Amino acid sequence: MGIKIVSTGSFLPDRVLTNFDLEKMVETSDEWITARTGIRERRISEGETTSDLATEAAVRALEGRDPQEVDLIVVATATPDAFFPSTACKVQAKIENKRAIAFDISAACTGFIYALYVADSIMRTKEIDKALVIGAERFSKIMNWKDRTTCILFGDGAGAVLLKKEDNEGILGFDLGADGSYGDLLYVPSVGSNEEYPFYVRMKGNEVFKVAVRTMVESAKRVLDKSGILAEEVKLLIPHQANVRIINAVAERLGISEEKIFINLDRYGNTSAASIPIALDEAIKEGRLKKGDLVLLVAFGGGFTWGSCILRI
Repeated sequence: MGIKIVSTGSFLPDRVLTNFDLEKMVETSDEWITARTGIRERRISEGETTSDLATEAAVRALEGRDPQEVDLIVVATATPDAFFPSTACKVQAKIENKRAIAFDISAACTGFIYALYVADSIMRTKEIDKALVIGAERFSKIMNWKDRTTCILFGDGAGAVLLKKEDNEGILGFDLGADGSYGDLLYVPSVGSNEEYPFYVRMKGNEVFKVAVRTMVESAKRVLDKSGILAEEVKLLIPHQANVRIINAVAERLGISEEKIFINLDRYGNTSAASIPIALDEAIKEGRLKKGDLVLLVAFGGGFTWGSCILRI
């Protein structure tokens, strides 16, 4: 018995916020943003909640299947609609499923891989046949639009996968980790904090960059070793879409060539936990992946958290 991704879906808000738009909002330029991040535009929610985005992605991943077949819904998000109920419970209600286990996971940009690991583990130990794993974020609502170090980076969106028990193994291995001692390098204060202007992203970019590259490379190497797979066997590397310089540094250290890297951050920016499932959905729909191909997922996020997964399509 194996756990396999049988379908994918994604959803992006209609509103496009370009670098040229940001030039009118903060002291920055399209040239500066593109050169340092690779981002040219991002999508911004106008009215849609995180659960709305997640639901649209889930519906597309279900591909006409009966939502009542879903036994488990796990949503990775750092920007839930509310402290509770969970975004997963809201998605469950919106797809009119009345039977699935539903809960959220918060691991920032690594959230989707954490959620995938949890769903995979539960499916292997319980009588659960199908699970929806969703990464959904609305970072625009926790963005200080006067802070040019952060507002240029993030966007909104959601991606989802449908997992199913199959005879053939799909998910081949995971590597997860965290180090809370780095927590003050990337965080969002909340209720009860003593900081002025809570709920806005704070980031020390240079320090984050260094740790991100190192931990993503180490995690990817570990999951490949544990799975008995060589880097050259990987058909496509789908990294968290944070910064093109991070992505290129990780790929270079893993010995993965440029044509094997999937990048869409130029159009969407950093969508946190949503970035990998959105990219996976696009890679499949664009024909970059076919049945039997090996895919390496790797991410890094606030916490600090990191994780990687190797799977066969």
